[in-house]
Amino acid sequence: MRQKLLIADDEPGIVDMLCTYFAPRYDVLTACSGEEAARKAGQGPDLILLDINMPGMDGLSVCRTVRAHVTCPILFLTARTESADKIEGFRAGADDYIVKPFDLDELAARVEAHLRREQRRSGPAAARFFGELAVDYAARTVTAGSETVTLSRREFDIVELLSLHPGQVFDRERIYEAVWGIDGEGSSDTVMEHIRKIRAKLARHTLHSYIKTVWGCGYKWNG
Repeated sequence: MRQKLLIADDEPGIVDMLCTYFAPRYDVLTACSGEEAARKAGQGPDLILLDINMPGMDGLSVCRTVRAHVTCPILFLTARTESADKIEGFRAGADDYIVKPFDLDELAARVEAHLRREQRRSGPAAARFFGELAVDYAARTVTAGSETVTLSRREFDIVELLSLHPGQVFDRERIYEAVWGIDGEGSSDTVMEHIRKIRAKLARHTLHSYIKTVWGCGYKWNG
């Protein structure tokens, strides 16, 4: 079954362009107003592309309204570039914020990344490694035996990425992009510090080294 996108924008040209671009790969719903977008969000889209500046019910109001019953990723498409606007968008419930004009291929890559993450989270609730460490992707918890390993949000995101691809090597740049996003305001050096903290926390509960350094290449899950 093909996944379903809802594209909401009051500019018909943008709606037509996005519909033409995504239709070969997805089933596409369209809306030209906030009210229509809120109604069609009830048709079970797997992801919503939502403009902010729409007459009547704007995108922020739509996002706040549908978040009460919709858990799929919501990506804002907007000409607003100020940091305050981005913060407001994320607080309204958005998962990503894409500034117009945008590159269609980059937009498609972001859509695919969000849909992959949703598929992972809808998969098996927990995966055990060596019968000792349990990673619950739905609850976003890590336990060693009966003890909880307390991780920050970013630390869990790194564990999630690596543990879902055991044995696969990820360099720092790829981890940073996956966890902090393409527009993350930092550097890949922060990955090293987060992995150091994860290792220290896991070491309090287990002797096994779950994150292995592959010198000159990156890191991999040693589960």
